[in-house]
Amino acid sequence: MIEAVLFDFDGVLVDSEPVHFECWNDILRPFGLTLSWDEYESNCIGVSDKAMIQAICRVAARDDLFDAIWMQYPRKKEIFRERMRQSVPMPDSVKELLLGGLDSLPMAVVSSSGRLEVEGALELAGVRAAFRTVVTGEDVKNLKPSPEPYQTAAARLGIRHALVVEDSAAGIASGEAAGFEVLRIRSAEETAGLVRARLGLPVTLQIT
Repeated sequence: MIEAVLFDFDGVLVDSEPVHFECWNDILRPFGLTLSWDEYESNCIGVSDKAMIQAICRVAARDDLFDAIWMQYPRKKEIFRERMRQSVPMPDSVKELLLGGLDSLPMAVVSSSGRLEVEGALELAGVRAAFRTVVTGEDVKNLKPSPEPYQTAAARLGIRHALVVEDSAAGIASGEAAGFEVLRIRSAEETAGLVRARLGLPVTLQIT
């Protein structure tokens, strides 16, 4: 029995991976590095930002640049927040799903991203109040694929059975390791339809 729905953030609620990708290339360009989308998709989605930088340096055979690039991480986060303030790439179908309340099931966001990035985007999209709790990278010692992020969300909600909605290999591994059913989606555009189908909810919902 599903007692709650736990959503990943990037790529599930918002189509933010292309924004992250552009932000990182802005940071990497002065170092003479360029990240292709295939490299980003293969090495950077669903992992911590530190692990991502390590992967970028490894692929470029420039491990010597890690410290210098890591020092630019706060700037990357600020660039991301600024672009989110301009426009939050949340599909209307996702917003309707969240504002509809999911048949009274409690909801949470579970992300490896920073709290300012996640909470800020949810507030700007007008859906923060839909979630009982938000677990971010600052809230746990071990990020995905560890089960700790999803276990933390379940403990906060006081539930034992959850549906996890994920798009990355690390996130899927995290949800499964926590002992939850995982619904895998390929993009934020798919989220609403697949969640509705899994929960037996109407395909469309009008918000008044």
